[in-house]
Amino acid sequence: MKLSRFSMSVEPYAAGEQPRGKRFVKLNTNENPYPPAPECAKAIKSFDADRLKLYPGIAARELREAIAEKENVGVDCVFVGNGSDEVLSLAFRALFDPHGEPVVFPSVTYSFYPVFCSMYGINTATVENEADFTVAVEKLTDGQGAVIANPNAPTSLPIDLDDIETLLSRMGERPVIVDEAYIDFARRTRSAVPLLKRYDNLVVVKTFSKSYSLAGIRCGYMIAGPETVAALERVRDCFNSYPVDSLCQAVCTAAIKATGYHEASVQKVVETRTRVMKILRTAGYEVLESDTNFLLVSGGERDYLKLKDRGVLVRWFSAERVRGYTRVSVGSDEEMDVYLRALLK
Repeated sequence: MKLSRFSMSVEPYAAGEQPRGKRFVKLNTNENPYPPAPECAKAIKSFDADRLKLYPGIAARELREAIAEKENVGVDCVFVGNGSDEVLSLAFRALFDPHGEPVVFPSVTYSFYPVFCSMYGINTATVENEADFTVAVEKLTDGQGAVIANPNAPTSLPIDLDDIETLLSRMGERPVIVDEAYIDFARRTRSAVPLLKRYDNLVVVKTFSKSYSLAGIRCGYMIAGPETVAALERVRDCFNSYPVDSLCQAVCTAAIKATGYHEASVQKVVETRTRVMKILRTAGYEVLESDTNFLLVSGGERDYLKLKDRGVLVRWFSAERVRGYTRVSVGSDEEMDVYLRALLK
């Protein structure tokens, strides 16, 4: 059968390895090592399976109300989707025009951004990260919009909220997407959501996959002005009017209301992150100052292969700027001890 030229030529996003057979300590996909809140299990057990014969509520009202309360915004400022990747994809389609001025993002950042642009025919321009991998936001202003991950991936570095405000101010009406997948683990920067009160061109995207330990349920959300949310809803309905299933809505609503458990789970990851960073640096490794649930550690492909041979999976990227590093998800203390023994012996 003849296939489209696009389907034969596009380079899709490459996710982390999902091993089968041999058991690994899996530190390559930034999953949370701790289980979701107990309230999530209760939501699953109490869920009426008879509801599955019906389509889920398109408005996802209860979930959006819970998110709105947590983020201190109106419910009309909340959009939910099937994982933050889907939300980002719909945002790219709703906010950026194909074949026009480029969308600008750092050269070292989440590698799905250029894939979205390729998918929708959006031109791109990348700005080199500074020598220390930080992002100079004033260099992102020459295009129809900008996209930044804060904290950034895979570098783990934060961008100061004042710098994000500077970018928003300089961009005028042009959209700025701030991808905050890891913001809950940050201690040196803050969420950009409060800036929505002053900047209509801001879009903030978050996920339940990382800090809420719900990578398997697939839910993400966007906080933006009501007109932006309405635009994404129009685009969504061109793809799938029912992206967030009924069980997912119930589980994520329970998760976001379990604030005490969520804060405790995040704090455990942060404490482990700090301990492991200190050990690695003492052993002579370069480790970037992390504000995420992962570390960027010197060593590159050599350490990736050594660790894989010893039963520990980490992520290695072949791109020039980061090929000398591995990205290591912060697991439990026990998992990180296995990693350290495998790396340092």
